[in-house]
Amino acid sequence: MKFKVYSELSYEVFSPTTFIFNIQAAKSASQIIISESITVTPAIKFEEFTLKNSGIRFVKMEVEQGLFFTIIYQAEVEVFYKIYDEKVLLKSIPIINLDHEVLPFISPSRHCESDKLLEFTTNEFGYLPNEYTKAKAINEWIFNTVEYKTGVTNSSTSACDTLLNKVGVCKDFAHLGIALCRVLDIPARYFTGYAYNLNPPDFHACFEAYIGGQWLFFDPTKLAVANGLVKIANGKDASEVAVASYFGNVNCTFMKIECHPTTADFIPFNSELDTKAISYE
Repeated sequence: MKFKVYSELSYEVFSPTTFIFNIQAAKSASQIIISESITVTPAIKFEEFTLKNSGIRFVKMEVEQGLFFTIIYQAEVEVFYKIYDEKVLLKSIPIINLDHEVLPFISPSRHCESDKLLEFTTNEFGYLPNEYTKAKAINEWIFNTVEYKTGVTNSSTSACDTLLNKVGVCKDFAHLGIALCRVLDIPARYFTGYAYNLNPPDFHACFEAYIGGQWLFFDPTKLAVANGLVKIANGKDASEVAVASYFGNVNCTFMKIECHPTTADFIPFNSELDTKAISYE
């Protein structure tokens, strides 16, 4: 499916500030960039870069004190997702046989302190028969137990905080899902992207769990259409792939995010299909 994505971010800068943005659609075998552009107004020099051994793309710039600026990213992207039969996902892969690139996603990270959640997670989900069933149960439990509410968490909120307070936004839901999966030795990673028909419009955070040799998509908020996402990045948690990081005194004054299908035959998944195992990898 093809999508057009658009993000517009405006900032008022009160001190000399370095910005690092992660708003570009990821390039991969399953996601092809047809066209894209970045515009900064007023014109400010910026540099695009990727991390070593990673396809995640960043933009960095230095902005002077007293400036008000806007960065706009727009692209047309073709996305190839796969749907898997649940039966092929029932076989567990021993940790010793996991790909080396997967291993970092089984350990605790800054916002996903899986080492602190052992007792709760094993009691709640440990009895389930296989990894896919456990990950689905975790996703459903978060959706049914944690309240989606804006303005009650911040950039330092962790999975433990969300489990305790049972409230948060998409990144908090994702962090909790990741942490609970990792407790059960299921590799899990943070997923950020553009989402079709998201209300309210924003960047969206979900998680992926590595099951049966595939990175499977889960959205514990259930706010996104499962076949309507354009991936920006993956990371251990939001600290690695924040949409905007800045080092200085600034205020975000405006944000506009859009994601629309451009193919006439696009059919959003219904609730029945949303239960299928889908991969964006």
